[in-house]
Parts: sequence; structure tokens; C-alpha cells
Amino acid sequence: MTDALLDAHLVVRRGTFQLDVELRVGRGETVALLGPNGAGKTTALRSLAGLTPLSDGRLSLDDRVLDHPRGRVWTPPEDRPIGVVFQDYLLFPHLSARDNVAFGPRRHGVERRAAHAIADRWLDRVGLAEFGRRKPRGLSGGQAQRVALARALAVDPVLLLLDEPLAALDARTRLETRTELHRHLAAHPGATLLVTHDPLDALVLADRLVIVEHGRVVQEGDAATITARPRTDYVAQLVGLNLYRGHADGHSVDLAGGFTLTSTDSVHGDAYVAFPPAAVALHPHQPNGSPRNTWPAVLADIQRHGDNLRVRLDGPITVSADITPAAATQLDLRPGREIWVAVKATETRAYPAD
Repeated sequence: MTDALLDAHLVVRRGTFQLDVELRVGRGETVALLGPNGAGKTTALRSLAGLTPLSDGRLSLDDRVLDHPRGRVWTPPEDRPIGVVFQDYLLFPHLSARDNVAFGPRRHGVERRAAHAIADRWLDRVGLAEFGRRKPRGLSGGQAQRVALARALAVDPVLLLLDEPLAALDARTRLETRTELHRHLAAHPGATLLVTHDPLDALVLADRLVIVEHGRVVQEGDAATITARPRTDYVAQLVGLNLYRGHADGHSVDLAGGFTLTSTDSVHGDAYVAFPPAAVALHPHQPNGSPRNTWPAVLADIQRHGDNLRVRLDGPITVSADITPAAATQLDLRPGREIWVAVKATETRAYPAD
């Protein structure tokens, strides 16, 4: 990682919930913070922005300590070199787009004419030069998002925080805005933290992913690392894999309940075994031939998944499979249908749990 601008150990206690997360973001780097609802993503963002004080830990930005409870250091939000784009953008409804973007520089003591010049430059950079006089109610969702981004960047933040920045957009606008946002983040010289629940946003926009569950970091790394070796059910679902934990002895991984999966990978000790739904083949009868992993199952659920169907099967293990509508018709698939499952050992990936 490049020289870390953000170096934080965020500890926030709220009732029975405790966030305890270490975050480091380098110069020019975009890190995505992902996790299920209630994982602590928003709490982490609010503590960085100064909207929620730390209970313990330490927050340093560009070698400046902003929050350190034990050292009795606290910096209010307005004095932090941080720009924030909130999920609902929170543009000032009574101000024009130009005045919204100029608000930050004005708060930092920039004279009105100079602040408006800064706003004009940023509106031009986000492609909204002709919309400066419009108020938020006269902007589309994508335009409001770009004004919010311009407002955050107009103060030259050392750290840019993005809270679900594309969640409020429809699918088409989201695609276009994601591309624009990627361009702006690539040009941002500071550090960027993107809080999202959308894996596509994270994969497209971020250099590195940090996965949080129950207030703790459970996995972090680049997209290739995360997708190749998920370590929790949430991460496996995020990247679309079937994931199981067991005890390995060479090519065999023994799972709970006495079921064993075979892999071409050789592992010893606690291990994970993973495979994609597309690797799962379904048969009306017990198959013959090469598959090393076969077992009977009962179809529990079937749903459309893109151009194919995703089926969930119960048995010695619960597994998801992707099949074509034609195959589903041929197999007469319906909830309660008994069927055989096959997964080739070459399609599985086994790796140590530690």
C-alpha cells in the first residue's frame, strides 16, 4: 500500500454493539468498506467524519491526530480536512448548485467571489457548468450526486468519504454515474473511503476491499484475493460462491454431519472449500463417470438469476446451482423434487482456514 494518509483504530461502543476496526488508506487509494446491514459501516464513517466520537482507539489523518479519547484529543467535524458525500446527498434545498459547492470554501474563510470561482471550476469538472443556478429540486438524481461530489471535493479534502453514493439512483443512471465517479476518484490525490453494500460498486470503484461483520474486519484485500478465497458466508454470497468449512486431510475435506467433499487441492487442518453455482450439475438419477462429489438432494427453491435459474438444494449440505430454463424443464424441477447433485473435484477450491 502507498503512504497511508488515514491511519485509524476505530472503537465505538453503542449499547450492546461495539465497532472495533482498524483502517488504513493510502495516498490516491480508494478503499471500499462492505458488510451486511448492522455491521458497523455507517458507524465507522460517522466516526471518521467526527459525527460520532470514538469511545477508544485513535484517528490520524496525514500525520495529524484528530480523535484520541485517551489523549483527550477531539477535532470537531468542521475542522477536519474531510469531504463527505452522504447517501441522500443532503444538498441545501434553498441554495443553488453553485452556492452548494461554494459553501465549503466559504466556511473555510474563502472570499465569496473566489469561492464561486472554485464552485464554477468543480461544476465544470463534473459536467454541470450550465446547472449552477439550479436548486436541488431542479436536478435529476445523477446531477444531484455530482453536485454533492463537487461540494465534497471543493474543500480539497485529505480524506473523501462516500456513503452509498449510488444507492439512490435508478439502474441506468447508476451505470453512467459509476463511470463518472470512477474517473473523479482516480484523479483524487487524497484518500477515499467508500461505504457500500453493493459488490459491483466496490469492485469497479475500489482498489481494495475491507469486509466488516458484527463490528469487526473479517477479510480484506484486493478483489482477486477476496473473490478467490472468501472466509465467511456473507463474503461467499457477495462473490457468488458456495462455501463450507471443515477439516482437511489431503484432498478430502470433512464437513459437519459426516459429509465429505473432495478437491484437487491438497490441504491439512481446518480448511474452507468453495465452488461456484455454475459448477453444480443436476441429474435425475445417480450419475456415473468422473464426478468425485455426488449426493442426493431435495430442491428447496428456484428463482430467476440473470438469463438462467438459481436453485437451492437441501441435503447433507445446502448448495446453490445455476442452470438454464431448458435444463429445468427437462429435469422437471419444482420444489420438493428429489434430484442428484454432482460437482467435479477440479471445480472446487480448498484452502486453509487460518
